[in-house]
Amino acid sequence: MVNTDALYKELVSADSNQAFVNIMSYIPGIRKDIRYATADNFTHKVLYPYAAVYLRLPAAKALKAVQLELNKKGLGLLIFDGYRPYSVTEMMWEIVPDDRYAADPHVGSGHNRGVAVDLTIVDLRTGKPVPMPSAYDDFTVKAHHDYAEPDSAIAANRTLLRSTMERYGFAPLPTEWWHYYLKDYKLYPLMNIAFKDIK
Repeated sequence: MVNTDALYKELVSADSNQAFVNIMSYIPGIRKDIRYATADNFTHKVLYPYAAVYLRLPAAKALKAVQLELNKKGLGLLIFDGYRPYSVTEMMWEIVPDDRYAADPHVGSGHNRGVAVDLTIVDLRTGKPVPMPSAYDDFTVKAHHDYAEPDSAIAANRTLLRSTMERYGFAPLPTEWWHYYLKDYKLYPLMNIAFKDIK
């Protein structure tokens, strides 16, 4: 069952860890590039009414720890996506019905559960993302973690993101270097609550 705003309130009242957190206000200095709020994404459609980033509280806490560790190295996080309403996953699947790169609605996504995040690393001196093996939402083997990246510096950037995320409880998606989710994601129900209804 996919839960809406009424059931969301019941979940939160029973367990505060089910609450969504606004990542932009929860994590100091974190940056965002929410392309799904524009037509500049693989669907060529505006999927979100505005650029927002929400995650469940445990995912937000873990991500904050990642940001703090990277800050010590002069680096930070740039978020591409967090919580994604289930209806958006259905639209994506119609365009890319390939579960290597899009979530099958029959299963749902960690994004729909509020415990998956798409992200990269930025250099705080320049404000620019560090080079990675592919662009975001590149549905080729270059996006895979096991892709043999020939540039050692770029491979090191991918490894740094992965090792830091894993240290704080996130697991990588093998086919997308930017996608991470909490290992206990099944504790969080699939949601179809609109951004405006998250309180």
